[in-house]
Amino acid sequence: MKNNRILEIMESSCIALVGGYLFYILNTPLPWVLGSLTFVMLWQGFTKRKLYIPDSIRNGGFIVLGIYFGMYFTKETFQTVLPFLIPYIIATVLLIIACILLGTYVTKWIHVDKVTSVFSCIPGGLSEMTIASEALGAKASLVVIFQTVRLITVLFTIPPFMTYVLGGASNNGFNIMVGSTVTGSGWSYLWFIIPVVAAISLRDKIPAGIIIGALGVTAMMNVSPIELASVPTEVMSAAQVAVGASLGKNILFRDLKFGGKYTFIYFGLSVTIITISFGLGLLLVRFTSLDYATALLGISPGGFFEMVLTAYNVGGDPAIVSALQLVRILLIVLLVPVSLKWWFTRKENRVSSS
Repeated sequence: MKNNRILEIMESSCIALVGGYLFYILNTPLPWVLGSLTFVMLWQGFTKRKLYIPDSIRNGGFIVLGIYFGMYFTKETFQTVLPFLIPYIIATVLLIIACILLGTYVTKWIHVDKVTSVFSCIPGGLSEMTIASEALGAKASLVVIFQTVRLITVLFTIPPFMTYVLGGASNNGFNIMVGSTVTGSGWSYLWFIIPVVAAISLRDKIPAGIIIGALGVTAMMNVSPIELASVPTEVMSAAQVAVGASLGKNILFRDLKFGGKYTFIYFGLSVTIITISFGLGLLLVRFTSLDYATALLGISPGGFFEMVLTAYNVGGDPAIVSALQLVRILLIVLLVPVSLKWWFTRKENRVSSS
């Protein structure tokens, strides 16, 4: 049994690496993530075989990415991001309201209830939105499918758009900043035990805890007198393959088929939400000193690490994008379920009180 598992892991690794390397040769955006994701998804879809990728591999990838991007944080980062918080929170609230209105409006023409539709549009974590929707009687299976459609749409639209439209921006400065971190001896890598422990501890306690824990602790260490070693490029690439493969493993053709024609409708809604977020990002550029790449990716309704990784590739500031995306996640997870519960039960409360 153990030998079979090892062979299955090797099979999954080979498919993911081939996909990542092919996308790398083709010079596509986020090649190691999107390449491994695409090949794993297609392999499962066409061979009807479920690939085995342990959670430990995915979590290891997230931890490496969290540590890597945590090293972008400096004392100046925290000072820089504070003036942006209020306008960013306003923009995020407007985006959430737009998602709620779109999710509600589309139910006039399709046979999906409002609760399910709204939670399918909210750009929060898939598991968090699914759990919250169940508490309000939504069809959790549809929320999972439509949130998956949203994730696929984000992954295959925002990175290419940002790369080909803003790809001329240089990220050499950021490369130098991380590269200037002390290479040091092997002993300096022992410092990374601390963010690893933090990530594992927070994994199931907060949304995206596995990556936020590693990133947050590394950021605090990086602004302290501690001299951290640099993360090798090969390790960074392997981490992206691990995360991409784990994402691809969870995207199943049968789930998308189950969503039927509504899959295309929620794809259209996802594109609309992305367009609205870009419009809000342009407003942030207009009224703050944020550059285009950082503002657009900071407000984009994508996954945390995907947007940070894209910022790194197109010349945005990964540290500021990390901080802004964290604020977005916290706003959605802490406020949206409570607000939607009040919104959808307000009529029942009025009837019972009368």
